[in-house]
Amino acid sequence: MTGLERFMEAKKSEIARLEAMGAQAFAPWRGNRPSFRHALLAGGEGPLAVVAEYKRASPSRGVICESLEPEDAALQYAASGASALSVLTEERYFHGSFSSLFRMASALERTGHRVPLLRKDFIFHPLQVTATLSSPASALLLIVRLTPDARLLRDLREQAEAEGVDAVVEVFDERDVELARESGARILQVNARDLASLRVDRRACLKLAGECPPKDGELWIAASGMSCPGDLEEAADAGFTAALVGSALMKDGCPGKALRHLLHGGEKKREN
Repeated sequence: MTGLERFMEAKKSEIARLEAMGAQAFAPWRGNRPSFRHALLAGGEGPLAVVAEYKRASPSRGVICESLEPEDAALQYAASGASALSVLTEERYFHGSFSSLFRMASALERTGHRVPLLRKDFIFHPLQVTATLSSPASALLLIVRLTPDARLLRDLREQAEAEGVDAVVEVFDERDVELARESGARILQVNARDLASLRVDRRACLKLAGECPPKDGELWIAASGMSCPGDLEEAADAGFTAALVGSALMKDGCPGKALRHLLHGGEKKREN
């Protein structure tokens, strides 16, 4: 079983629970929801905007940092130049929690920070989108490999956007880009980590942007394998608007300090 298949299998119980509850159990969020897209287009303190991730564990690294509460991570990131925050909510492999979205949003609002949240999970069912719309998330992640039907991908994207939530559509190769564009996606995330093998290839990520350059109106995010200012500069030169960084920021338990170093510091050893 590939990594992607394991992730889909892990979501079966969640889907069953959501189906038992029904869509009527979820009221749309009516609180503060800053624009994810606008935050990235506004740029950041480095060569491109950074989406800083709250990531407690991963299948490739195991436990990364479980001592840091979501509120602490949110405030450190917001104070250190993050344009947006990515919140892993998958429980089995990433030790995430859906409640982290509410806890981080509450901490940010109390301190006056308008930093949008991206719900990062394995979402491929309309009820998962419905649940996300009941949270303060400003964006959600859709992965082409999980929804290889362009019509379904479009339906999920439009369901999210109808409530003001941006859809970030993740791709790995040219075929994925074609399907994402066929679905009408406007925010594309190129993941350097193949979810089937879990291998990271940053060069392939950068190469894809050269072979399928962003079109007018598209916003591209580079994800995985970046941990130094030079990595951000390369992504910016390749045409990306933003970079999503997780493990490199979380691994030492001081994500704010790590983010400042990424945006302003010297070269450091690359995290894979």
